[in-house]
Amino acid sequence: MPLMNSVAHTQFPFMKMHGLGNDFVVVDARHQHLPITPAMAKGIGHRRFGIGFDQLAVISQGQGDAHLTFYNADGSTSGACGNATRCVARYLMDDLDTDRLHLTTERGDLYAVAAGTGLTSVNMGPPQLNWDEIPLAEDIDTLELPIEGSPTATGMGNPHCTFFVEDADRIPLEEFGPRYEHHPLYPERTNVQIAHIVGPDHIRMRVWERGVGVTLSSGSSSCATAVAAARRGLTGHKVQIDLDGGTLWIDWRDDGVWMTGETMHVCNGTFTQDFLDSLA
Repeated sequence: MPLMNSVAHTQFPFMKMHGLGNDFVVVDARHQHLPITPAMAKGIGHRRFGIGFDQLAVISQGQGDAHLTFYNADGSTSGACGNATRCVARYLMDDLDTDRLHLTTERGDLYAVAAGTGLTSVNMGPPQLNWDEIPLAEDIDTLELPIEGSPTATGMGNPHCTFFVEDADRIPLEEFGPRYEHHPLYPERTNVQIAHIVGPDHIRMRVWERGVGVTLSSGSSSCATAVAAARRGLTGHKVQIDLDGGTLWIDWRDDGVWMTGETMHVCNGTFTQDFLDSLA
């Protein structure tokens, strides 16, 4: 039984990209109708039966240069994905022969610029600091939540919970992350970060992403952690963040949180009809 008539016997191309090991399948649907459903996203995201990804990004026509929609590996959607935005921005800047872009997402309008030497910068917008914007389940102080370890809550188009610890590398993230992803204070679940301060402008961080699990890097988590550290007086507003997959530079400015780092376009491919049919 075919997945849907609009997909049957249609070439369905994709790209594989990563930002510091945070990996993505990217579908460019600007010029061809390539429908994605949650079930398709989950099937594509399986690392044995599909392609595998931390997030899937779909590029479509938008009010700016393009619109981005993000799916997690469990088929759920995400309002933001910083590293995927940087990867897609690099691809689109090459495709459109420009060094700056206006992108739209569920998070809102995002702007990207080429930063030279293979780096791409994206303005992820102002952080969401109020409880109902993140969102949390009740009106409480977002700087230090009433959770063991007193984490900080931040919204970057998706919810974050940042723990500052003595040594992030000694925390068993595979056990720690899921314990707080589903905390009752986070009705939409949350991304979980564990971080320690290396210096006044330097952070070491590890990430558990909701709907995904442990990831080597996360752009929105890096932005949230930088904002949380600055709010708590642990760092300034411009920091280097070392993740398992590499380094990002975060700069919390008046116009939003800018994130800069490397991207990689790994390969292009096409889904077979048998695979698409199997996702029905």
